[in-house]
Amino acid sequence: MGETSGVLTALGGVGLFLLGMVLMTEGLQGLAGQSLRRILRRFTSTPLRGVGAGTLVTAILQSSSATTVTVIGFVSAGLLSFSQGLGIVFGANIGTTFTGWLVALLGFKLELEIAALPIVFIGGLMRLFGGRKMDLLGQAISGFALLFLGIALMQEGMAGLSGVLTPAELPGDTFWGRAKLVAIGAAITAVTQSSSAGVAAALVALDAGAIGFGQAAVMVIGMNIGTTVTALLATLGGSVAARQTGIAHLLFNILTGVLAFVLLTFAAGYAETRIAGGGVEAARYGLVIFHTVFNIAGVVIILLLLDPFIALVRRLVPETREPLVARLDKALLAQPGAAVDASGATVEAITRHMYGLLAARLSPGGSAGGDGSQLRQGIRALDATRAYLEAINAASLTGPVLARYLDILHILDHLARLGYRISQEERAATTQSERRLKRLARVLRRGLTQSLQAPALGGQAAWFDHLQEIMRGHQLRFRAAILEGAGVKGLAPGRAMQMMDAARWLHRVAYHAWRIEHHLERIVRSREEVMESGARSEALEDVRAD
Repeated sequence: MGETSGVLTALGGVGLFLLGMVLMTEGLQGLAGQSLRRILRRFTSTPLRGVGAGTLVTAILQSSSATTVTVIGFVSAGLLSFSQGLGIVFGANIGTTFTGWLVALLGFKLELEIAALPIVFIGGLMRLFGGRKMDLLGQAISGFALLFLGIALMQEGMAGLSGVLTPAELPGDTFWGRAKLVAIGAAITAVTQSSSAGVAAALVALDAGAIGFGQAAVMVIGMNIGTTVTALLATLGGSVAARQTGIAHLLFNILTGVLAFVLLTFAAGYAETRIAGGGVEAARYGLVIFHTVFNIAGVVIILLLLDPFIALVRRLVPETREPLVARLDKALLAQPGAAVDASGATVEAITRHMYGLLAARLSPGGSAGGDGSQLRQGIRALDATRAYLEAINAASLTGPVLARYLDILHILDHLARLGYRISQEERAATTQSERRLKRLARVLRRGLTQSLQAPALGGQAAWFDHLQEIMRGHQLRFRAAILEGAGVKGLAPGRAMQMMDAARWLHRVAYHAWRIEHHLERIVRSREEVMESGARSEALEDVRAD
């Protein structure tokens, strides 16, 4: 095989490997998409659990870029906080090493290219004639088979270059030589958008004797850094939290690369000696072990230094927009579902803000934001969210996403009315001067405080259901008692009207909080499962607001 033919064959092998990765990743994402999204959202309560979730999902999807880009989307939409997303991003670096193990264990020992062609045929038939699940499964197994066809072609191409491409042709074992190899590895991954393809190519080149173990190891370090390009591209035009996640990914991979570089500097001689006795197979396993070890070591170190690391990233990418509406990213409008989720996270933030103001107003001698600046901040955030919702292509929404969109509209309406009630300082003050109203105000304040202390709003819906029943009974009894006092017990009519106004005020703010909690609970549930619509009964409840 000539040199030109060898180069073209090797490049074709890389292309087939990349195509196989894309097909397999997309097929697996389609098959397990919702389950994987659920894993990413649920198992992030601690950074360590996030690492586990990121490792598992990436090992299944066979793409750290797919995992990282998904996480950035979740962070942009407000489904994950920046700190929650970090654990998953770190875990993705460990999960991506699974591809190297797959290639090392199966790609060279077994002549899988012989079985790969009929597997591609079977997968193609499943893709063409199967139902939705069978279609995706066919795509995934076709992609899996193409991986090994790609490896076989890379091996064939490298065999044709055995006399041309040798370790001596590449930068030598010096500091600057290794730096050049890191740059080559990063460039390969930046172009192919897949560190897995780069690692597979390095394993094939190592197997063919085209590069030495030390050279392959340094190139893998560069590939680890180059894989951040995809994630950085996904953050362009994104929210601050999304950009922070992308920068954190880059910094983490650079720090991990530096760690691996230092590790290799001290251990290269020992590794070369041990590998020399085991031949090519030992070199292959040595490379994937090195790739796995330095990624795990990097994760362990960064978890120990997580707080200063987060502080560094936030200093590099500071928050510049109004915090309440920071998630309203215009770039997400191209994905209406993601834009709805961003709006949902925003109304939760505004709800927390308004709950805090209302709780302050309900306290003895309470005020809400001193000169009213905090209330005006909340009103501005409501206006911005309403404008953002109007920019979403609502006609394209269906199912649970449409249900969330409608729930958000209801919440915005109730928050606007709640903001108006909070501004009524005199009525709020009157609730503190009458024993029965003061007791109810204290109960409502406790419920608001419990909601604010919860990790997510919506969990107090049942508590507010019970409070609403109490309020309904109290409203009639209190009105009758006040009217009786005005007629029989000599209560001044002006004072009686003032107390009834205060009672109505208290009942209405409690009502708005109840409806907000209820719709927030629906939003949380609809993210996890398809909900049956209760739109008619919900509408009847919400029109009773005033």
